[in-house]
Amino acid sequence: MKNIPKLACTIALISMFASCQTNPDAEELLSNPETRQAVMTTITNSNEMMKEMADAILNNNNAKMGMQKNDKMIVIMLENRDTMVKVMKENPVMMQNMMSDMVEASQGDSVMMSGMCKIMMGNQPMMNMMQKMKE
Repeated sequence: MKNIPKLACTIALISMFASCQTNPDAEELLSNPETRQAVMTTITNSNEMMKEMADAILNNNNAKMGMQKNDKMIVIMLENRDTMVKVMKENPVMMQNMMSDMVEASQGDSVMMSGMCKIMMGNQPMMNMMQKMKE
């Protein structure tokens, strides 16, 4: 009988502490530069997380626009061509999304379309791939 009030008080205290716990807000967490850097480092050190981040970027129009306007990012991608080819082979959905985005962007830009056509026509493996796709 004496244990019932103790048990009730313990349950009440546990309930009170549990109700005080709040879920952290992502904006609040990322507003701290050290925490933000730790999150970015964690993502960049994990292949799986990097793929998830790349998918998230490609599925977000705002993020895609930001990447397209980032000249440094484009230069890095061009310099690391072999890595990009490997990533594209491993993730055909991402490759298809990027190809669709490039075609969509070039439809309104005749200079860009002309440049893409010249590059593709001068690249025999690309022409072979396009022929296979046509068949």
